[in-house]
Amino acid sequence: MTDTLTGTASHATVRPGTIGDSPVRPDGIEKVQGTYAFSSDLSADGCLFGATLRSPHPSARIVSIDVSAAWKITGVGAVITADGVPGQATYGLISQDHPVFASDVVRYVGEPIAAVAAIDPETARRALAAIDVRYEVLPPLLDPEVAIAGGHEPIHPDGNLIRHQRIVHGDTSATGPIVIEGTYEIGMQDQAFLGLEAAIAHPDPGADGVELHVATQWLHEDRKQIAACLGFSEYKVRLVLGGVGGAFGAREDISLQVHSCLLALRLGRPVRMAYSRAESFLGHVHRHPATIWMRHHADADGRLVNVEARFVFDGGAYASTSSAVLINGITMTQGPYRCENGTVDGYAVRTNHLPCGAMRGFGAVQACFAYESQMDRIAAAAGITAEEVRLRNAMRTGDTLLTGQPVLNVAPVEECIRETAALPLPDEPVGGHARADGSPDAMKLPGGAGRTADAGDIVRGIGWGVSIKNLMYSENFDDYSTARCRLADGVATLKFATAEVGQGFITIAGQIARTVLGVDDVVLDVIDTTIGSAGSTSASRQTWMSGGAVDAACRAARERLFEAVGAAHGIEPVRLMIDGTDVIDTAGDLRIPVAEASSGLDIDETVEYHHPKTDDLDENGQGNCHTAFAFVAHRAVVDVDPELGLVKVVQIATAQDVGNALNPLSVTGQIEGGIAQGLGLALMEEIIQIDGVIRNPNFTDYLLPTFLDMPPVVATLIEQPDPHAPLGAKGVGEPPCISSTPAIVAAIRDALRQAGVDKPLNRVPVRPSDICL
Repeated sequence: MTDTLTGTASHATVRPGTIGDSPVRPDGIEKVQGTYAFSSDLSADGCLFGATLRSPHPSARIVSIDVSAAWKITGVGAVITADGVPGQATYGLISQDHPVFASDVVRYVGEPIAAVAAIDPETARRALAAIDVRYEVLPPLLDPEVAIAGGHEPIHPDGNLIRHQRIVHGDTSATGPIVIEGTYEIGMQDQAFLGLEAAIAHPDPGADGVELHVATQWLHEDRKQIAACLGFSEYKVRLVLGGVGGAFGAREDISLQVHSCLLALRLGRPVRMAYSRAESFLGHVHRHPATIWMRHHADADGRLVNVEARFVFDGGAYASTSSAVLINGITMTQGPYRCENGTVDGYAVRTNHLPCGAMRGFGAVQACFAYESQMDRIAAAAGITAEEVRLRNAMRTGDTLLTGQPVLNVAPVEECIRETAALPLPDEPVGGHARADGSPDAMKLPGGAGRTADAGDIVRGIGWGVSIKNLMYSENFDDYSTARCRLADGVATLKFATAEVGQGFITIAGQIARTVLGVDDVVLDVIDTTIGSAGSTSASRQTWMSGGAVDAACRAARERLFEAVGAAHGIEPVRLMIDGTDVIDTAGDLRIPVAEASSGLDIDETVEYHHPKTDDLDENGQGNCHTAFAFVAHRAVVDVDPELGLVKVVQIATAQDVGNALNPLSVTGQIEGGIAQGLGLALMEEIIQIDGVIRNPNFTDYLLPTFLDMPPVVATLIEQPDPHAPLGAKGVGEPPCISSTPAIVAAIRDALRQAGVDKPLNRVPVRPSDICL
């Protein structure tokens, strides 16, 4: 919940439904009522049900696969193994290294080996159980350091090292009177979206192709990989976005897409696939666990002089986006702070753990926990507060990263810190305000009900976290998005392939069209691959890129409208503009409603909005590899029972750099959701693997923050429109989860110090055993 929402700009006078307003989401009512069709709700007449056979071993050689018993089960329509893949045998986002089905070896627990289709899910499960796979179990590679050192034979033809990148900048020998060194660990977090993986594939005999309805983050990238594996041209594969119940990076990589299409094409009938929660943990990528060593050199006043770091990211069995996560992490080493000198080594490696890839804030999350922990220790050594050390080092517009790249975006780091500090601290005492009988509210205590903790044993702590996040794609990526605007009779119809995953782009798109065109009625066409790519809904890029594309398409349509009005009334089009819902002549008395002006017209404009490519990093990690940056500060207040190791987050205060808030309510929702995931990483969320086997693939043992765990959020939006963004707006989805985690951990450390104990808490999530005195 958000108690306070303030900003530097007022949206009180905007026209309803336009930029700056907070209109109701077009999908909101259906979702609240439970009538919205998510991908798992899709079905079709005559559809069969698909299921996947998965490896029980983290590393093994496949000796034989016998599917004959599965074929004997009544109701089984298809059984497919690696031999049944007609096209490319592998897929992948950056490198195509992941087999559709394992054929010779398996590299992680859960790797697909076969898929079946049957008349119902139970028959499909029986068919999977009937497939006889014989394995020769091999010693797994589970230690990333062994992978780096070459102490294990390659588990993949591409080797165990996915990428090594070094950054060297300035005077690497520079030092100061304060030298702080620490090693930090981040556990494997799951995206834990509530809508499980699901899809339905329809064969298209007439076009000799297939249509797939699926929850995804990137329709066109999915199509490219699916088509390659099917041996089709991309135009024989149509993807339609199914209802997405959360994503957070896990839907960037394909999961059941190829399997469902293969089965449907084999049978000539629709095939539906849907994962269980346990299978979902095996079927998608996760946040990279990481180990980060840092050594900071600072002067006596706590100002940074030099930073040294070594990052190790465990990418699991396949590459996915590990190389990009690595670059995001190591290039954020200095954090949102000025530092002229640094040396960084970063490694992303393969192991026989579950594959890892993108998750909200990828790379920057891991880096932030390390550098913010270091900043607190620098403050202590310099004898200043956590707030002051950050203010003294705060990055400003024009400062450079250790890559040599200048930060040309608005960089209001100091404003974020000061505005966060100005937000009120909670007035609620430990245990909450007394009840009528004078007793504390047990639900406000760490541990909750059941009298787990006593108010007299609780210590309150305050902690800080500040972060920088790169926005959009990096390293020479051709980043673009496509949008179409059709204007007729006062109605704007928008078409784009932007995956709506809950972030609210379908709301923003309508606001842009109403603002630019002066219309009230905006219709959104089906989100599919019959238009050009919009790129991935990730990297906080869609407001900038797809928002820019919709804005450009609407502006192109508006110019055509002005040409038509000008021709009809003998007016130069340059004299025309939109005023509210009217077309007006700026040099005359003409005023015509847009609905009337567009009557009888059919204006149709499609635009590709491109962003200039960035640089690749050279061998010393130098180059302008990122597109843009956003900043945020968090202050956490926690109550801790030091003897029981229990924590209650009492409040999160935050001020976030958002550029121009196109939809303040949507921005607030993103802030709250990101903080919830940051809290989860700080205190409870971790996939536990022992010998490569996941031990908690369910929401009973994989703990998620609930409503009772989520604290009040007080927030300020720092609105300084970014001159490089097409709408002045920065992406807001990822920053909230980045520095909220170290802020919570810092607050726990502060509480323990007040209890007379100084514990480093250098690993997240923090467990009760890490806290206990």
